[in-house]
Amino acid sequence: MRGALGGPGVLLRRLREVMAASISPQERLDRLVVLIAGNLVAEVCSVYVLREDGSLELYATEGLNREAVHLTTMRAGEGLVGLIASEAEALALSDAQAHPAFSYRPETGEEVYRSFLGVPILRGGAVMGVLVIQNRASRIYSEEEIETLQTTAMIMAEMIAAGGLKSLAAPGASIGLDRPIHGVGVSLADGVGLGHAVMHEPRVAISNLIAENPAAEVTRLEAAIGEMRASIDELIERGDVAHTGEHRDVLETFRMFAHDQGWLRRMREVVLTGLTAEAAVERVQSDTRAKMLRQTDPYLRERLHDLDDLANRLLRTLTGKANGVAREDLPENAILVARSMGPAALLDYDRSRLRGLLLEEGGPTSHIAIVARALGIPAVGEVVNATALVQAGDAIIVDGQAGEVQIRPQPDVENAYKDKARLRARKQKQYEKLKEMPAVTRDGLGITLQINAGLIVDMPNITATAASGIGLFRTELQFMVAQHMPTTAEQQALYAAVLDAAEHRPVTFRTLDIGGDKVLPYMERIEEENPALGWRAIRIGLDKPRLLRAQLRAMLRAGAGRDLKIMLPMVATTEEFRRARMILHREQAMLEKQGVAPPRDLRVGVMVEVPSLLFELPEIAREADFLSIGTNDLMQFLFAADRENKRVADRFDPLSVGALRALRSIVDAASEARCPVTVCGEMGGKPLETMALIGLGYRAFSMSAASVGPVKAMLRGLDAGKLRERLEWMLASPEGAVNLRPQLAAFASEFKVPV
Repeated sequence: MRGALGGPGVLLRRLREVMAASISPQERLDRLVVLIAGNLVAEVCSVYVLREDGSLELYATEGLNREAVHLTTMRAGEGLVGLIASEAEALALSDAQAHPAFSYRPETGEEVYRSFLGVPILRGGAVMGVLVIQNRASRIYSEEEIETLQTTAMIMAEMIAAGGLKSLAAPGASIGLDRPIHGVGVSLADGVGLGHAVMHEPRVAISNLIAENPAAEVTRLEAAIGEMRASIDELIERGDVAHTGEHRDVLETFRMFAHDQGWLRRMREVVLTGLTAEAAVERVQSDTRAKMLRQTDPYLRERLHDLDDLANRLLRTLTGKANGVAREDLPENAILVARSMGPAALLDYDRSRLRGLLLEEGGPTSHIAIVARALGIPAVGEVVNATALVQAGDAIIVDGQAGEVQIRPQPDVENAYKDKARLRARKQKQYEKLKEMPAVTRDGLGITLQINAGLIVDMPNITATAASGIGLFRTELQFMVAQHMPTTAEQQALYAAVLDAAEHRPVTFRTLDIGGDKVLPYMERIEEENPALGWRAIRIGLDKPRLLRAQLRAMLRAGAGRDLKIMLPMVATTEEFRRARMILHREQAMLEKQGVAPPRDLRVGVMVEVPSLLFELPEIAREADFLSIGTNDLMQFLFAADRENKRVADRFDPLSVGALRALRSIVDAASEARCPVTVCGEMGGKPLETMALIGLGYRAFSMSAASVGPVKAMLRGLDAGKLRERLEWMLASPEGAVNLRPQLAAFASEFKVPV
């Protein structure tokens, strides 16, 4: 077993000399592979670089046939080199040709080399290429040799990322962080945004990678670790988070990782290979990120975030650089890129300069998605490793409609999206022309169109869309963006401001809908096996009546002398509704004794989203002043399909026979009891789905502001009578078609209804 000649420190110093020399990029690469091969006593050293199409191209070699350089390529996953790139892990073999992934390339002349050691060239967990050494004799590579090659690969990664090899790429081709990337995620907010990347938590740029004095770098690392631990201890002991609850639990877990000896020992070991303290932190972070990104266990993915945060804290401590971008320095046409964000953080940015949002995390029902939709910011989430693939200033296109992003797009792709944005803008102008036109079908049926809201910034959308009012005001958003539980006075101020902004138009306030996926940072989190089916919404309100009473009191005070509509979410039985209404009436009586004027007209409704209520429809329709259909939860509960689970979320269609029959039963019961009913879930904001609901008998809808135009265009081209006849036939058909979407789309096409 042989180690590196002269040690890794000697190799790194020689590499630095080559990096600083005034020579061509190809000559620099050629010298680097000669140095690496000589230091590691290898007969071959080769560098493969990842191209924009996902293939790997041989860029330099010592020992293989030089004529193969820039000619030999491997597809992703092909051969040992492709395997290393796909797995992002080192591979050491004493007999490479016996490995099932071995792919023989005759032009390289590598058949005479038996042993093989390859490591991924990583930056921020993203693979940029592969670095390989080979030997004729069968040998077992030592841990020191693997470590040295990995450290050297980090130097290569920075050179590739900085564009040092750009001139060697084929004409029109791109490599490293210059290469275009087509990312696929999930749509969070509709729209198309073109702009340039602004990192919510910018990567700390490291200018000095190679240490002059490794012992001194270990001392710097130890000091930074001590400072980081002290800052976390101070954060935990601060008065505002020193109590029990999820916030404290998260920070305690954070502190546990800050004291993890394995992680810290690994960084010390890397420093001793010759890297500076900050370079060692980044290398360990990149290696860990590459491995954990390939894990499917959600717990392990969460631990990746903890380690990422700790590494970033260490880097900022070592470099003395602050975190984040100054809000006032936000450039025009900014595309905000983040691993994750809270809604309050997004609201800190200047909306007029934001053109899009790109997240590694966050699903369509997440808090940040709700706020992005409210602000009209195109957003895409769940884009794997986005923060490592993007550099500040990169051109980015966010397609919130398709759930796709284009990073550093080619000119033809960018032009295509500009055309798409222009087409969308023309459609919006067409919708604006409909603004003052009545929401009436071709056969004279009037339809009420309202909007969903949750923040005061939503209120101008009423005027912008000429909506009839707010059919759903999500009061929990005020709680989610606050750093503490809003007081009764703070709640009252918001509700009064909303009623003032709505002027004469009705507003339906939904009481606090928390729990499930909506966890407040200052409340203790209850671990549940099935949180969507657990302790949430009105269940919390009935079990913690002080919380519900405080909110109802704020609403009643804000609604004094005005029309007030209050809606109760997640009601499963008529008895639950009666109990909540009784609490409301007690609060009203108490306020009247205090001289507070009652609302001019108080109406109390229920959100129909729990299937059990479908079997109490006559009772609830008689008891409640109005019904609102929460189609998001109702559909997932009807089909027992978690809308956050990608494997089943799209498995069942709300335009299937079963779902439409359930929805018809609600509107029929409401009509029988003369109880107004509104659809406020996502179904009510999609033209084809809304068309089907009109056919069932629904006449009032509440939706996102962006959906009002398309829905109004649809209904003004619709003959509701013909649709009702066709839909009744579809639902009664003995054929028993499971999904009616194709038939409904065919109806729209036949009668030229724009859906």
